[in-house]
Amino acid sequence: MGKLNGPYKADFPLGTRVRIRSRDFLEEFQRTWKFHDPLEDFQLDYAGRVGTVSWFGYYFGADELYALEGIPGIWNELCLEPLENSN
Repeated sequence: MGKLNGPYKADFPLGTRVRIRSRDFLEEFQRTWKFHDPLEDFQLDYAGRVGTVSWFGYYFGADELYALEGIPGIWNELCLEPLENSN
């Protein structure tokens, strides 16, 4: 998707600190997302947590997927938000 930087340009490069979106958002995403890499139930417990991007990749169609240090699961770009002043 590349909501911030366009397709195939990671919105959150390696080492970027991000926040996982709210539980309400994650529950709605889990309920409505019908494509690849759906959220698993355990991931809802990480709502609001801050993590550092340790891996990113792209699903066909440029959907961005992320892994966060110390936080299990694969995270869709839509489930993450930038931290203000995350330099």
